[in-house]
Order: sequence, then structure tokens, then C-alpha cells
Amino acid sequence: MNKLLNELRMAGIAEGVSFLILLFIAMPLKYAAGMPLAVTIAGSLHGFLFITLMVFMVRAKKQYEWPIERCVEVVIAAVCPFGTFVLDRKLKKEADAMLAG
Repeated sequence: MNKLLNELRMAGIAEGVSFLILLFIAMPLKYAAGMPLAVTIAGSLHGFLFITLMVFMVRAKKQYEWPIERCVEVVIAAVCPFGTFVLDRKLKKEADAMLAG
């Protein structure tokens, strides 16, 4: 599998997991248990992973000459819960096709 696509996929999975932790663990802890530090920590981690995903997306755009629509697709996947997991399946199919052909 292409190294850059694999890095993009792993960044997407990490970002997606951090987003779900932020939404379904940290935010309930903040509002139900009065623990705002949970959002501070999870939010900071998620922000870092989001930026990391965007860096890999820009690198992939340059290397594979992706159209802007493809980049918009990655951004939309990153801001939708579970979106990066759908994106991962699509990128895996693309990487497999690169290996086959």
C-alpha cells in the first residue's frame, strides 16, 4: 500500500476516534459531572489530530493531484461523526486499486 495513503488513513482513524471521545465521553463528563478538564484534554488532542489529518490531506493532494472536491470530501468526513471511518474504507479501496494496477 502507498505509504502516504496509509498515513492519511491512520491520521483519519485517529482523528475520528478522538472526535468520538470528545463528543461521547468528554462532553458528557463536562456537562453531567462538572469536569471541564475532560473537554480541555480531549479537545486539544482532537485539534492536534485534525490539523495532522489536514497536513496529510494537503500532501496527498500534491502527490496524487487530487481535485479540490476530493479535499472537500476529506474535510467533510473529518467534521462528521464516523465520517473518517467511511473515508478510510474509500481510501483503502483506492490504495488496493493502486497496488493491483
